[in-house]
Amino acid sequence: MIPKIGFHFSGSCSKREAIHFISSGGMNMADADLDVIIRQLAKRQHKSLTAAVKARRARYLALAAKAKDAAGKQRLRQMAKHALEEGSAAVKRLRMSADNAADSYARAMRRAADGLAAEQATARKKTSGKPSKSATPAKP
Repeated sequence: MIPKIGFHFSGSCSKREAIHFISSGGMNMADADLDVIIRQLAKRQHKSLTAAVKARRARYLALAAKAKDAAGKQRLRQMAKHALEEGSAAVKRLRMSADNAADSYARAMRRAADGLAAEQATARKKTSGKPSKSATPAKP
């Protein structure tokens, strides 16, 4: 049996669900795996950066509304459009990078748990003193 290290929620798990699990007696915050925390931090950054991108777009649109000539209005509207596109792309890259880091950490912890379980199994076989059936030679 593989020992369970902390807990792991998939990327679709919300912060509220993770906190509910922890507060309901499932685990304490110190036992939470870092992949959950990485996803929570990425979600907060995603929200704040999205808000900043929208604010920048709104600023350009407000300047476009105040512009006196049609060329200036068009140029500022185009700037607003580009600011939204580039900002959204940056936010997506950040979110993808955080998801990759969280997945990588979770994979590494699973491998470590599997390795520990395998080491414990081999140690038990060595200390038991009885050879297993597969280790004994077959009788003719």
